[in-house]
Amino acid sequence: MRVRDELRMNVNQQPHMASPYGQPQPGYQGYPQPGYGGGHVPSGYPAQYAAYNGPDSAYQQGPPQGMRGPPTSGAPPVSGAQNYSQFGQGETQNGPPPMGAPPQRPPVSQPYTPAVVNLSGPQPLYDQQFGAPPVGMQQMTNQMASMQVGSTAPSPAGPGYAPPSVSQAPISSAYTPAAPPTFSLTSTAPTHPPPTEAMAQAPPRSYYGAPPPAQQPFPNAAPPFSSTGPTQPQAPPPVSQQSFSQVPPVSQPPFSTALPPGPTQSYGGPHPPTQPSFPRPPLPTSQLSNFPGGPPPTSTSSQIPGGMQPQPPVSQPSPYHSGPPPNTSGFPPQVGAPPRPPLAGMQGPPMASQGPLMAQANHVPPSQPGMPPSPINAALSGPPPQPGMQGYPPQQNGAFGQVRGPQPGYAGPYSGQPNYGVPPAAPAPAPTAPKRLDPDSIPSPIQVIEDDKANKGSEPFTTGVRGQAPPLVTTKFQARDQGNASPRYIRCTAYNMPCNADMAKQSQVPLAAVIKPLATLPPDESPPYLVDHGESGPIRCNRCKAYMCPYMQFIEGGRRFQCGFCSCVTEVPPHYFQHLDHTGKRVDCYDRPELSMGSYEFMATVDYCKNNKIPQPPAYIFLIDVSYNAVKNGMVGIVCQELKTLLDYLPRQNPDVESNIRVGFVTYNKVLHFYNVKGSLAQPQMMVVSDVADMFVPLLDGFLVNVSESRMVIESLLDQIPEMFADTRETETVFGPVIQAGLEALKAADCAGKLFVFHSSLPIAEAPGKLKNREDKKLVGTDKEKSLFQPQVSFYNTLAKECVAQGCCVDLFIFPNQYVDVATLGVVPTSTGGSIYKYTYFQASTDQERFLNDLRRDVQKQVGFDAVMRVRTSTGIRATDFFGSFYMSNTTDVELAGLDCDKTVTVEFRHDDKLSEETGALMQCAVLYTSCNGQRRLRIHNMAVNCCAQLADLYRNCETDTIINFFVKYAYRSILSSPTKNVRDSLVNQCAQILACYRKNCASPSSAGQGSGGTADGKRHTADISQLILPECMKLLPVYLNCVLKSDVLQPGADVSLDDRAYLRQLISAMDVAESHVFFYPRLLPLQQLDVESMSLPVAVRDSEERLSRGGVYLLENGLNIFLWVGVNAQQELLQNIFGTTAFSQIDPGMTSLPALDNPFSKRLREIIESVRAQRSRYMKLMVVKQEDKLELIFKHFLVEDKSNNGGASYVDFLCHMHKEIRQLLS
Repeated sequence: MRVRDELRMNVNQQPHMASPYGQPQPGYQGYPQPGYGGGHVPSGYPAQYAAYNGPDSAYQQGPPQGMRGPPTSGAPPVSGAQNYSQFGQGETQNGPPPMGAPPQRPPVSQPYTPAVVNLSGPQPLYDQQFGAPPVGMQQMTNQMASMQVGSTAPSPAGPGYAPPSVSQAPISSAYTPAAPPTFSLTSTAPTHPPPTEAMAQAPPRSYYGAPPPAQQPFPNAAPPFSSTGPTQPQAPPPVSQQSFSQVPPVSQPPFSTALPPGPTQSYGGPHPPTQPSFPRPPLPTSQLSNFPGGPPPTSTSSQIPGGMQPQPPVSQPSPYHSGPPPNTSGFPPQVGAPPRPPLAGMQGPPMASQGPLMAQANHVPPSQPGMPPSPINAALSGPPPQPGMQGYPPQQNGAFGQVRGPQPGYAGPYSGQPNYGVPPAAPAPAPTAPKRLDPDSIPSPIQVIEDDKANKGSEPFTTGVRGQAPPLVTTKFQARDQGNASPRYIRCTAYNMPCNADMAKQSQVPLAAVIKPLATLPPDESPPYLVDHGESGPIRCNRCKAYMCPYMQFIEGGRRFQCGFCSCVTEVPPHYFQHLDHTGKRVDCYDRPELSMGSYEFMATVDYCKNNKIPQPPAYIFLIDVSYNAVKNGMVGIVCQELKTLLDYLPRQNPDVESNIRVGFVTYNKVLHFYNVKGSLAQPQMMVVSDVADMFVPLLDGFLVNVSESRMVIESLLDQIPEMFADTRETETVFGPVIQAGLEALKAADCAGKLFVFHSSLPIAEAPGKLKNREDKKLVGTDKEKSLFQPQVSFYNTLAKECVAQGCCVDLFIFPNQYVDVATLGVVPTSTGGSIYKYTYFQASTDQERFLNDLRRDVQKQVGFDAVMRVRTSTGIRATDFFGSFYMSNTTDVELAGLDCDKTVTVEFRHDDKLSEETGALMQCAVLYTSCNGQRRLRIHNMAVNCCAQLADLYRNCETDTIINFFVKYAYRSILSSPTKNVRDSLVNQCAQILACYRKNCASPSSAGQGSGGTADGKRHTADISQLILPECMKLLPVYLNCVLKSDVLQPGADVSLDDRAYLRQLISAMDVAESHVFFYPRLLPLQQLDVESMSLPVAVRDSEERLSRGGVYLLENGLNIFLWVGVNAQQELLQNIFGTTAFSQIDPGMTSLPALDNPFSKRLREIIESVRAQRSRYMKLMVVKQEDKLELIFKHFLVEDKSNNGGASYVDFLCHMHKEIRQLLS
């Protein structure tokens, strides 16, 4: 499809919105908010991942979705995402290039009939930072016309596409760009009922308590809810609602109308003229195309004067939090916390409707000479504009319509963005409704996911074929180990490695593997076999020490073997000798897991043990904060009550045998209390250590005990702790000495183990590791911002090193009501292979279920202690960099005090020599660990990939989800040393280089109009760089990368707290590919399409507001939260089945679990929620979000294809930005 080069992008022009995880908006009291960790959030402190506050602007009237900001440097917005089916088989589909003749690319000279496109308008209203602006309209149009985005062959009209229309009226004679494939807009109906009217949202009720600021100016900006349907006047149907009846909404006009005043930088290249989105013809596979449509409206846009929109206070409390923390009488002052700001009125960000609404996609610029004016709204059918609209089409709440620019004073998201806030010179006449780029014409994640399920979900995936890419993480499949590790253990970014370093450097595709050594397998797959070679231990290569595996070649009749990694020849020990068959394989090959499987375990001998001693069984020590905050919020009572039953479920190797893990208990505030719970005692004994500067354990015998032997004493202790500290007034806590105490106890017992620390506040009491409050929002966005992610003191780094040496893993559960410096407190957990769980504004009534489920899973899951991992590779490549929660004392060994079934280690490889296509590349991951019953074991995972000498082969066999997982971890580590803007820019640049290399070296000349861009011979063909051509297996790279760039860590909203950013940074650094995928591109299920008879789930819809129907109910999950979004016009029968009431107004948004009703729909929905929770490593709290309710802002933060309030670009805009970046690289 052709996308105009010029699309002008406002990619991040949005005001900063309240952060999803940020401070409470004043006035929003006590709304329960889930979020990353939050519960009801009383006020003041950013909830911990409280419910997502999502972008502020969500409430804006302007479409978040379509908002386009100028991309930072990139291609003009390409159009909306296209359905997967749209793509022809080619480049963008997951499959071989189509064999038949590719559809022809439309002749260039066809008239260009854009949909109503707003080409006119004073284009260079912004400073164009890149390149001179086109001189005249003609030039501009020509420029635009030349851009084609596509992947290659258009598919026959895919779902939602009308066949390309041929006859389009030329816009003006001067304009004759290539004819775009036309996608008729109208036909793209969303899969579920279009959310038309539904989406037009009424003005938000209140922005967390305050009236939405923006609505004043335009009272009717948003059509009243009642109106249903696209009958709304003028504006293009709101996206989300749009029923795609007239123009399918594209995610919003590519450019938002309002240009932000702030310094936003545009994505390199002349600013594309503002163009609204255009409908698109069937897309050449991944190519974006021009937009047919009527003549572009000419005159149009008046830019909204900059001053109209008030700017939100910079530190707006985040919606995530509810009002002030509950006031308990007698609340002692909280130490260390800065006073909370008074909740004076809530100041929410202004709504979009504040300024004149810009409903159009781009602002309607004044008409340009040479373009025929078009009738207003010509493209849309619908009633004439309503009075009061002042010429702007209605804006949907935050959903569609114009985008509102950043508020004055806010920097644009991408630095350097031109200042768009300048009012246009002349007021524009009535706006025309521009057609927008059709999101259905750009690659759709849902289509790719569904195609993969259809192609690879039915047959078992056998791992025996070298270099075979596995099914996507979203596909349910059965893996059969036939010599390579299952993709559940290892996923690679590329299954065809470049033969040499020059080729790797040219392509810029990262060469990495995401390894999850102790991954849990589904019930239909068998765990790795355990091999015991007795006292002699595992067979290894003499030189490189690689372990026996299927890549070892036996020679000389089986008496020696040649290593597949280093080619060294080693003698076979006599006890391991076996004859070879006529093919050169050992006759017992299939009887030995190490000769025929990709994953297996060896029993390790005493030589593999620390100090050459068989290890003791590990211990679990529970350290509970009993300061005022921890007691008052109910945490202490809940933990003590739960441990009484949980101790029966400690991990064990054999389910029929009692666990031999020993347990110990400590409580603390400013001092530490150790407990003797020896079985022979009648009552537990407490010993207090007040000298926290020199920590020691006051007792040896009776501290660590076996649960069954001391059950009565332990239960007595757990009953007494909440009573003993019920009236405490101590608010100060220590933290460093708490970990030192657990470490000293494990040293005294000479064993490894895990500390479970339950902590509530910033450790400000005098003690080693004391911290001060350093939260400073003014540093965000500056070069000093990186210091906020670094530990405040070096004490914890040293402590972490000591913990790793002892095999002491730390899991931290924090319950903050204010800043606690997660960046520093998290150093020990993340260095020891532990986990952090955060429950901001913890309230027992709403957060207990989530906390207890997390605690149960954390205590029960399989874990290895005192682990060391090493990755060996065949000659030609080597492991050079590692990412995850671990410690490294040298360049090769990854040391983990604890390694559980959820942790991954990501390894990057680089060339140190050439590889050959015949032998491929091999890697072997070996993890030495102590099992939960004290056995020393070696787990081995082997992986062989192909090598290629042609770039086309590299691009044919990559896995985008794994590449994104690697990029995120690389970026999140980089923010410790570089400004976040530089990190974002480098990600965009690397992605552009990857795609530009493909475009230059692999795209065939005809790929503009046809399937896969790669050619079998790998010969270089040059095609016009005005087309965006994406490799089939990477066509989702732009959309997923954009989700990463908009994440709260890299581009926070005004009120995402520093603690939440540090928490997310640490959490994602050890995530596997499946969890990072759903975190960055959440799953959105339309429940109105649920078939209660079937066991299958409804097909997900894309994460965009335009996909939501006012009459529907949707379930969104991202691995940390589950939202149930209820449309204001949802059918009464649906509401009755789910909530037991037919009235939308009677649904309680505070509920955290659905009522157990006796009807098939209710039962099936509750089963789905439980099964979704079971797939994730953290328990997801349910949050019910009613359309137009204040909590909807949080929900919209997760609609990642839309423009976000913290300035992130919409998918369409970012795709255009990427195209611009690629063209700059190619030219």
